[in-house]
Amino acid sequence: MLRLSRRLAIAAAAALLALTACGSDDKAASGSGSATDVPAALAKGGNLTVWAWEPTLKQVVAKFQEKYPNVKVNLVNAGTGNDQYTALQNAIAAGKGIPDVAQIEYYAVPQFALGKSVADLAGFSADGLQADFTPGPWASVHSGGKLYGLPMDSGPMALFYNKKVFDKYAIKVPATWAEYLDAARKLHKADPKAYISNDTGDAGFTTSLIWQAGGKPYQVDGTNVTIDFSDPGAAAFTTVWQQLLDEKLLAPIKSWSDQWYQGIGGGTIATLATGAWMPANFVTGAPGASGQWRVADLPQWQAGAAASAENGGSSLAIMEKSQAKALAYGFLKFANDGDGVQIRVDNGAFPATTAQLKSPAFLGTEFKYFGGQKANEIFAKSAQEVVSGWTYLPFQVYANSIFNDTVGKAYVSSTTLTEGLKAWQEQSAKYGTEQGFTVK
Repeated sequence: MLRLSRRLAIAAAAALLALTACGSDDKAASGSGSATDVPAALAKGGNLTVWAWEPTLKQVVAKFQEKYPNVKVNLVNAGTGNDQYTALQNAIAAGKGIPDVAQIEYYAVPQFALGKSVADLAGFSADGLQADFTPGPWASVHSGGKLYGLPMDSGPMALFYNKKVFDKYAIKVPATWAEYLDAARKLHKADPKAYISNDTGDAGFTTSLIWQAGGKPYQVDGTNVTIDFSDPGAAAFTTVWQQLLDEKLLAPIKSWSDQWYQGIGGGTIATLATGAWMPANFVTGAPGASGQWRVADLPQWQAGAAASAENGGSSLAIMEKSQAKALAYGFLKFANDGDGVQIRVDNGAFPATTAQLKSPAFLGTEFKYFGGQKANEIFAKSAQEVVSGWTYLPFQVYANSIFNDTVGKAYVSSTTLTEGLKAWQEQSAKYGTEQGFTVK
């Protein structure tokens, strides 16, 4: 999960939306292509520029060039998340230096699609790949009924918990969020220095839990947008989370800080509800706690339910101005639905592909950090239980950038989460209206 600079987020949002009007529907003759063009393009070769920060792509590029020796891939790290988006939009505005392929996080896909900056993959018959991917990531690369990228990874959610701490205080692994609240109370009463988790306000985490609860605060139909945080899903989240905040049961520590890793390693932060990409961060960030942590299903909002949500994840998309779309699609297919997937999994990535998630070898992997637990079984199950129907705003980058100015106040003042969500709704709607959307 990435914490983005508010200034950069706003700049990127403005640039993306400003480019909507000047986005071109014309396709460069030499850059368009179809599925039948891809084998010839790979055989002929050429140069591709790929902008991405995901580390396992280095190994993927090496194997791709080995398989297709006439292709030269220039892999560029232009920054992480919003830093790259800003650089990408600057290149589009300048009309030069635009890569052929770019890594785009799922929440940002609609915004790039709106700006006509990324190519619709219909010409490559990519919609026929639906069965190859899990539902959440597949839905996230669509916008307005069109497909704008292939899923690269996914973040189906699970509950990571410190078994040593739970055993010490006889705390039962919570099956529901109501039980989670009870566990938080029991733990903090037994040890005032220990917290069930940390939270200082995070847009992605909040929307993921509302997603899991069945909430659909965002509805998008072309330029018609509905923003409504008064639905039952949002209410389910605020009911439990407000009590956690009011009773000071969450550590006021920012994720990814040194203090956060210390809490994970030292037992003062007892759980994390996050995406399946998290294990490698435990190993590198809190190695001393190896063997103490375990993985469980994400707590449910209703007892007996089986619902999950995505938290994090990225796609690879072809830029509309690429002059080598067929070649670029060949790389996308290799990296995200071919040999590259296993290469990435072997180097620590969590896949969005059903083949890997059903593989006995993948499911049977034992995680030393989690006491030999076969955690991929839980992650794969979560991937299949992601609630369908979630939609991001076409200006989600901007909306996330104002989260701390709205909902974030509930973490540091008397403002309630319900009031904060209402303010987030109103400010997001105001911005959308200013950008030419019809918002209600």
